[in-house]
Parts: sequence; C-alpha cells; structure tokens
Amino acid sequence: MHHLFLLLGAGLLAGAMNAAAGGGSFVTFPVLVLTGLPSVAANASSTVALFPGSLASTWAYRAELAGVADTPLNVLVTVSLAGGACGAVLLLATPSSTFDVIIPWLLLLATLAFAFGGRIGASLSRHIRIGSSIVLPIQFVLAIYGGYFGGAVGIMMMAVWSLLGRVNLKAVNPAKTLLVAAANAIAVLCFIVAGAVWWSSTAIMLVAAIVGGYAGARIARRLDARLIRAGVLLISCGMTVLMFIRAWPRLAGL
Repeated sequence: MHHLFLLLGAGLLAGAMNAAAGGGSFVTFPVLVLTGLPSVAANASSTVALFPGSLASTWAYRAELAGVADTPLNVLVTVSLAGGACGAVLLLATPSSTFDVIIPWLLLLATLAFAFGGRIGASLSRHIRIGSSIVLPIQFVLAIYGGYFGGAVGIMMMAVWSLLGRVNLKAVNPAKTLLVAAANAIAVLCFIVAGAVWWSSTAIMLVAAIVGGYAGARIARRLDARLIRAGVLLISCGMTVLMFIRAWPRLAGL
C-alpha cells in the first residue's frame, strides 16, 4: 500500500514537472527502482508511464510543426525513430547490474544538461556554426540516448540546433516535442514487445502523470518560471545523489 501512494505521488509530480519544465523521469525512474524494480525494467516502465504526456504535448503543437533549418520534419522523425529503436534495444541488452552502475552517470549528465544546456548552446552558437548535413547524424545519436534513457534529451536537441545559427528556438520547440515523442514511441513499442514493462506499477504512474500534467499546466501559468526550474533542478540533484549512493558499492568495486 505504501508503494501505491509512492507511485501515485511520483506520477503526479512527474506529470506536473513535464508540463511545467520537463524532467519528469528524474522522479519516476528512481522511485520505480526504490520500489524494487530492476533498473532496466524501471527505466522501461518509466518511459511507458510518461509517454502519453508527450503524445498530448505533440498534439497540442500539431498546427506549429515544421522542419529544422533545411532539414524536413519527416526526415528528422525517421532518424529519431531509428535512433530510438537502437537505444531501446541497447537498453534491453544491458544487464541490470551493469545499468545500475551506468544510471547515476546518466542522471548526472541529464541534470547538467537541464541546468546548463541552454546556456552552453547559446554561448557556443556565438563561436561555432554547423551545417544542416551534421544535424541528422547528431539527431540519430541523441535519439539513441532518448531510447536508452532520455533524460533532458529535448534540451540537448535544442542546444545542438542553436549551433545552426539561423534557427528560432521558440519556433522549433514543437519539432523538438515531436522528435522526443517519436524516439519514445518506438522505445515504448520495443519495451512492450520484449515484456520489460511492469504493468501494475506503470499503470498507476501513467494515470497519475496524466492528472499531474493537467494540474501542472495550470499551476505553471501562475508560478515564476525560474522558481519552477529551480525546483526541478533541486529534485534532479537529489535523485542523482541518491542513485550514486545506491550504486556506490558497485562503483567502489570498479
């Protein structure tokens, strides 16, 4: 019963976070691990639980979808689907004991990307320009990460696109939302087919995340965006530290 309330609370909070600023997986994944799921199953279940929210966001942006610079949207979607599938298969092939060691570092990477990705992209864009031909290989790599873990992958995409120099980041936010959803969609399909999803826990989180997403969207309109971002960063830092503590015996043995 205490797991039920923990899962409900995590789903509500994650849905609200995703609606307001992103970072919901910083909550759902660690909580699923703490309730006893193996880390690979926890990551797969977390992705499935949060997927309906990404679909809803994509639908909301449907009228504003467009390509990025000279790259058509359908090509970016195809690349994202391929990368997401590769990432999902890679995750399923990773033993949970190995993923236990990897996951704190992925959480740290995602936290740093969430905290500094936008500023790093803006700073680099003043000195570095990349061509459209480089966007697709980078998008493929990011989609692999999205299918494998995916924390802050949308922010990473935006940081890369800022290096194109002629991209309005606000205008391409709908494309980012669709491409993250595409990588997640194929990953969700792979996880379900492989039987990697723990449905009892996932269903509770999924429903709670939908409710939390609706509430979070309404609350976010009334709160300072800086306060919301600070709250997400505080949670992500705490969960990252918690996962490092959990993995410390294995890390110390490396």
